[in-house]
Amino acid sequence: MSDNTPNSKKIEALLAKKKAHAASLNVDELSSKIFAGDFKALSETITLIESTNQQKSEIGQAVVAKCLNKNTDAIRIGITGVPGVGKSTFIESFGLYLVNKGLKVAVMAIDPSSEKSHGSILGDKTRMNKLAVHPNAFIRPTASSGSLGGVARNTRETIFLCEAAGFDIILIETVGVGQSETAVHSMTDFFLLLMLAGAGDELQGIKRGIMEMADAILITKADGENVKMANMARSEYKNALHLFPANDNEWIPKVETVSSIETRGIEKAWDIVDAFNRLTISNGSKQANRNQQEVYWMNETVKENLLKEFYQTDGIEAELTKIQSELIDGKITSYRAAEKIIKYYHERKRTI
Repeated sequence: MSDNTPNSKKIEALLAKKKAHAASLNVDELSSKIFAGDFKALSETITLIESTNQQKSEIGQAVVAKCLNKNTDAIRIGITGVPGVGKSTFIESFGLYLVNKGLKVAVMAIDPSSEKSHGSILGDKTRMNKLAVHPNAFIRPTASSGSLGGVARNTRETIFLCEAAGFDIILIETVGVGQSETAVHSMTDFFLLLMLAGAGDELQGIKRGIMEMADAILITKADGENVKMANMARSEYKNALHLFPANDNEWIPKVETVSSIETRGIEKAWDIVDAFNRLTISNGSKQANRNQQEVYWMNETVKENLLKEFYQTDGIEAELTKIQSELIDGKITSYRAAEKIIKYYHERKRTI
């Protein structure tokens, strides 16, 4: 007996609408709309590439393929820093400064930590109230329950889509702390490290590993009583940067102070990015860096797909459990255990 209640009819109508919409998805149409700067088509395509549905994902990938190298003048800026450094506040102030200069700005984030928190970065859009409603800004909060590799791949493809949609500046924020810095560095032109003055080495323990990657360091919250401390930190970091090897791109990393609340230092931050961009274009290192990144991500994608294929092999789970027991019981070494499971994998592939 069919359910004819009003709610049931609404649900059926909604499902029918969604089904009809999915069937109408067209690669050429989505691409054309993105080239025209259509935010809705852009959002829809990003959703497609993030989808676990193979058919939808393939449509998204086809659109991405059409969007490659459509706007190579865009500047990709990675932004990182410890929790509490004021990344969202800085991004809003910086983004508003850029859109008021007539530039189009897209903001996205990499958050591998959301595998546990299930979407902690979704608050970013609400924390950037003014930027979020600006007609020349696009903020894409993305929660992931997958691997860092998956998050990074989606982010890279989103960059291509945003560039094709005419965005001049792409800001990629790291929300998690750790591997995400390396991932963001490997998909951006300019890497910006935000630091707090006087927060102590315990809080800023990550700085030693990522300072070498930074093209600029901004000491945030340089307002009120913090100004003196921020200026001292600026001098210390400038001295520390001299200890690092010179960059191949001829750029000398800069250190400045900034107050996002008072919007002081924001213009100087843009001047640094602009100078970097002009230098790396003139000496060819911007394109050379992007070429290296493409090769890097090709290899990373190969590794990720091979690993996925490995764990999806029929019988591999049971074999892994058996070999792990032998390993834990001390019957074999971890090296021999790995050899055995790889041998099993190859044998299974030959029989398929």
